[in-house]
Amino acid sequence: MQFKINKVAIIHAKRAARKYLHNEFRDKLSQAKISVQLCALALLFAIIASLVIILFRLSLLWAEQYLLSDTHSISSTLSDWRSYLPLIGAALIWLLSLLGSKRYRRMGIAYVLHRFKLHYGKVPLQSAAGQFFQALIALMSNFSVGKEGPAIHLGAVSASVMAEKFSLPDNSVRIMCASGIAAGIAATFNAPLAAVLFVFEVIVREYKIHYFFPIMLSAICGAVSSQLVFGNVHEYELINVIRIPLDHYPILLIGGVVLGCVAALFNFSLLSVTAKGQHWPLFYRLLIAATITTLIGLVIPQALGSGDFAIHEAISDHPSLLFLLGLLLAKMLATVAAIGFGVPGGLIGPLYGIGALVGAILAILSSLLFPSISPYIGLYTVIGMTAMMGVCLSAPLAALVALLELTNDASIILPAMFITIPAFLVAYQGFNTSSIFLKQLDIMGLGYKVAPLNQGLQKKGVRVLMDRRFVIVNDDDELLLEVLKRAEGRPVLVRNGEGKIEMLRLEMQSFEDSTTLSRHPMPGLPDNATLNEAYEALAAKRSGEVYIYRDSPNNPNGQKVVGVISWANLVQEIRSGQI
Repeated sequence: MQFKINKVAIIHAKRAARKYLHNEFRDKLSQAKISVQLCALALLFAIIASLVIILFRLSLLWAEQYLLSDTHSISSTLSDWRSYLPLIGAALIWLLSLLGSKRYRRMGIAYVLHRFKLHYGKVPLQSAAGQFFQALIALMSNFSVGKEGPAIHLGAVSASVMAEKFSLPDNSVRIMCASGIAAGIAATFNAPLAAVLFVFEVIVREYKIHYFFPIMLSAICGAVSSQLVFGNVHEYELINVIRIPLDHYPILLIGGVVLGCVAALFNFSLLSVTAKGQHWPLFYRLLIAATITTLIGLVIPQALGSGDFAIHEAISDHPSLLFLLGLLLAKMLATVAAIGFGVPGGLIGPLYGIGALVGAILAILSSLLFPSISPYIGLYTVIGMTAMMGVCLSAPLAALVALLELTNDASIILPAMFITIPAFLVAYQGFNTSSIFLKQLDIMGLGYKVAPLNQGLQKKGVRVLMDRRFVIVNDDDELLLEVLKRAEGRPVLVRNGEGKIEMLRLEMQSFEDSTTLSRHPMPGLPDNATLNEAYEALAAKRSGEVYIYRDSPNNPNGQKVVGVISWANLVQEIRSGQI
């Protein structure tokens, strides 16, 4: 008998210990602080995100073996079936779009940014299959789109869906989403530091130390995964980069002005096409993009693809100036048509191609007046790529570090920084250019702006502030007053006959010296919500309380109340300076 009692006690003790550890774990994640738990989860989800991106890259490599898509085999003849790959790809993308719901057709970096800002980074799982296969087809079909678009979307989906499966607090889900994006970019380009900076400059758009370590760990995971499968490859390390003398910097200044003008023109063209075709049926948009891409491919096939063909021509021996000018126009037109009309894919690859061509053209023109510039065409190509990406995406630091990692040559740092400054000033002040992703969100009618107070409240979960010292009783009018007296200042909650939670209060009557027992309905929030949801629930009346619950299958009502947050506590937290 004694053994059985001890055994039962041990079981109860283990359950209590597990419950305590689970609650402590969730309490840690609800704080806006760096923790081992947060880093461990980010690393776990980054592994999953990296595997998805590796699968995507392997699928693309497998397809390219059969399509023979390289600068030597690509054809510009009417008789070659590969000349019509864009039309075939557009038809397949449209057919795939019909299989899924219209709710999940949105994809790409702008959409992920919208979900990150307004929905804690929760990207629907149903959108992942469409992004994976449609982007794969777009890249296989030689549309002028990049690989980072699907990498960012798939990385965000992988991490955020896993975070929701683990029922993490919403403030942690957002961090997991950012970490998945970093893993996706790093696994695509083998550029971990650039991935970290891109996430902070483009997605998060602010710097917080408790974001930094999970994102950095995820980027490391993505880069290591890429190196294990594809080797430690730096994509553009074959570009001949020579350190430029200081007396050439005035020419770089002029080049920066030109690059700023080209970047502004590209952004304006792309956004104009996006706005024009926004309300057209998807079939028509894809058909137009495929037709333009096919016609360009028949004339200048090097303008097709992500950007590698264009870069190859820019760094080739003795390139023709007229050919590079024609290729630049064709590449810009192909990219504007593809991205503007909704072909799934990213912008970084095409921007690299356009920037490389502009840099090479500037170098050739400058060498006509100053022959000593001829050996530095490779450097001009790289800094052109840096400036185009940095200006168009409003991510100068990420662009600089990306090319530093991709070329594995530190000599690009100073000239790239020098040329990016005038390019930014010309584009952003002279032509009123802004981040292309934010403009895309404006055109699509998707929000991304969050007030500073709400943004601060979103960084903390309700478990950080909730009062766990409460009393909850069932509806019994005869005992409520006695319970309230014995509560000793603790909140007293009543579950009424309908199963709803109410707050019990003693209120002083102004017209007579007596008190009245009153009951006030309370809104409820799940324990994975943030303080922002509590603020929005109470802000209208500037008073009251919300109860915090956790789903509990053992509870008859399906919910277990775990805490209470009052308006007074929220105001105190806001005024404390911690938000």
